[in-house]
Amino acid sequence: MLMVMNRNWYTNRIVVWLCIILLPPLGLALLWMRHSRLIYKMAATLAAILFFVVHLVVFWNFRIELNGGLTHPYFGFTNRKRHNEEIEKLRLAEHSIDASRMIAIPPEIFKAAPAEPGPEKPQARSPYWTEYRGPGRTGIYAEMKIMTNWPAGRLPQLWKRPVGGGYASVVVADGTVFTIEQRRQKEVVAAYDLDTGREKWIHGWDAEFRETLGGNGPRATPVWHDGRIYALGATGEFRCLDAASGKRIWSRNILSENQAENLPWGMAASPLIVDDKVVVLPGGPEGKSVIAYNRITGDLIWKALDDKQSYISPQLVTLLGQRQILVVSANRALGLAVNDGSIIWEFPWIYNHARAAQPIVTADNRFFISAGYGYGAALIEISSKGEAFETQKIWANTRMKNKFGSSVLHEGFIYGFDEAILACIDSSTGDLKWKGGRYGYGQLLLASGYLVIISESGELALVKASPEKYEEVARFQAIEGKTWNMPAIADGRLIVRNASEMACFRIAKSR
Repeated sequence: MLMVMNRNWYTNRIVVWLCIILLPPLGLALLWMRHSRLIYKMAATLAAILFFVVHLVVFWNFRIELNGGLTHPYFGFTNRKRHNEEIEKLRLAEHSIDASRMIAIPPEIFKAAPAEPGPEKPQARSPYWTEYRGPGRTGIYAEMKIMTNWPAGRLPQLWKRPVGGGYASVVVADGTVFTIEQRRQKEVVAAYDLDTGREKWIHGWDAEFRETLGGNGPRATPVWHDGRIYALGATGEFRCLDAASGKRIWSRNILSENQAENLPWGMAASPLIVDDKVVVLPGGPEGKSVIAYNRITGDLIWKALDDKQSYISPQLVTLLGQRQILVVSANRALGLAVNDGSIIWEFPWIYNHARAAQPIVTADNRFFISAGYGYGAALIEISSKGEAFETQKIWANTRMKNKFGSSVLHEGFIYGFDEAILACIDSSTGDLKWKGGRYGYGQLLLASGYLVIISESGELALVKASPEKYEEVARFQAIEGKTWNMPAIADGRLIVRNASEMACFRIAKSR
């Protein structure tokens, strides 16, 4: 009897559970070799798997994040504490040496690329990409011609660096890249040198927005205007900063002072500069849904509506010859007068899910709107009737379902993501021209007749903007990890970022 016990020592309960703790695959194999009831084996297996997952999360920083469609998980070992320490170490190095001695920064932290031939430093230009999605928030880059024949299928990398969390994009002015990040328990507006990626300054405040499905950190892209940065955090903190130094000029919290509840995925609409005003969307009740502050002093100029808001940024447009602010709230699209926020026209657009894609003006009196979750798109026409305005739907279908990646307009055709697949439709009829190319829930811009795409997994791609067919020209891995942030192009450089890193590439066409 003792001999039998010794022969089967490896199926002893204590031995099995020690193996499960120290080497789970071996432990599970020994568990199923035991002569015990099936229900016990199944329960023990589930407990072992649960223990193993908890062990990975607690001790190895194992994380599971869902993609934009909530269908495919991203698995990874993300040590956010160590990542923050890496950012802080790099920051100390950058601020402790002269810019001319950047070579002193440890290369494993700051990944600068070797010099490439061509116009790496274009001549100084007027500020260009100063707001979300560029001039007019259209997602179109027209400052200069871009390179469409990428050497060896990729763009020359100028620099790459770690950054804090969040889903904001970047803006560029005066040779500086501005964005907003989550660093530990602070939301931080950060300024980086466009040529080197070196941090110039940061300005932060205590705030930490957490959301399980959408992810943590700030969402709204800052705005640069006339030497000032206007930055909105995910919990409503709104600050005006000096763009050269990061010094606070004025601040407000748009949620608390307008008695507004935060949205489930946080404040995501980028502020809009219009004349002497900066417009934000707190979504407060009793006429405090849309707020215009004086951009110089921060004083209230006007407030309007009582709509719950969406995640779409306000946009300055001209429709029927009238300059106005286009707002898409939770239940309708509206044109608001610039001077006082009064309603010029409205179009009911009732939809029970989050909407985040920017509208597109397609003609003097028409605009395109789209949403995901199977809802689809529509083309809306505005007409005048005496002193009043009327709206009507020209077409509506489910051929272009922009979930949170906005589309672009080129020569009468709309290019964007139908959920997770790239598509092209005729803007006047809504007819589908083609559908193809899987980039996940990525983002895109239009430049020189091409689509510059950042995929959900951090790949950069170049696709011809032609209604004839889908044609990808190039694709390469630019940054690592889930990437929902909108790219930006300024001074011939393409900047991409996600919740972990940011990189800059030369995209200007060589002269």
